[in-house]
Amino acid sequence: MATVILVRHGRTTANASGVLAGRTPGVKLDDTGRAQAERAGERIAPVRLAALVTSPLERCRQTAKALLAAQAGEVPTLSEKGISECDYGEWQGRALKDLAKERLWKVVQSQPSAAAFPGGESMATMQARSVAAVRRHDAAIEAEHGPGAVWVAVSHGDIIKSVLADALGMHLDLFQRINVDPASISIVRYTDSRPYVLATNTHAGDLGWLVPPRKARRSRRTSDAAVGGGAGPGDVAGQP
Repeated sequence: MATVILVRHGRTTANASGVLAGRTPGVKLDDTGRAQAERAGERIAPVRLAALVTSPLERCRQTAKALLAAQAGEVPTLSEKGISECDYGEWQGRALKDLAKERLWKVVQSQPSAAAFPGGESMATMQARSVAAVRRHDAAIEAEHGPGAVWVAVSHGDIIKSVLADALGMHLDLFQRINVDPASISIVRYTDSRPYVLATNTHAGDLGWLVPPRKARRSRRTSDAAVGGGAGPGDVAGQP
């Protein structure tokens, strides 16, 4: 049962100016975004990471660097195209206020599973490749480091929303109900039975609770849901 911490990149110059950056090169964190990334690193610092996987785009690599700077030791780091930003095609680089006037905008809002960006990819394709990438890395990290492993994926808003929607068992058409702010942290634990969404769009609080207590490390874990809600992190009472 490995656990992935999903981190959206910090605020960028494009975010601040209301532009859909997409895969435009050279889009960097602004001062606010750099401070956000540092705070996210401080939150994750109590957790010994098995790996960090990042979108290859610069704003994610900058955020990843801030997260790694807060770690006590070396963390294996990989770049993964599967969690890169959606290919918005001809929408890329345009102002959001202008895109909101396009007929496709309403499809993106109400039926994203039917949305395909001109000259780019569909949102269904975006979700399929991002979910596949996250699940592939999660399985590989658990196989190498064991079921208590925790790792980080640094990615983009729509990518993380689509991964969370999959983990929640939501249709892609409902994923706009999920909010993922710059440098926010969401957490998913994948098991043989189902994914468990442990947190979404959080901005405060260290994540030391993700480190299992010694009793939990020695106990045989189950992927069953705790009937009644359980006793919180580290609870092993009553597990078969």
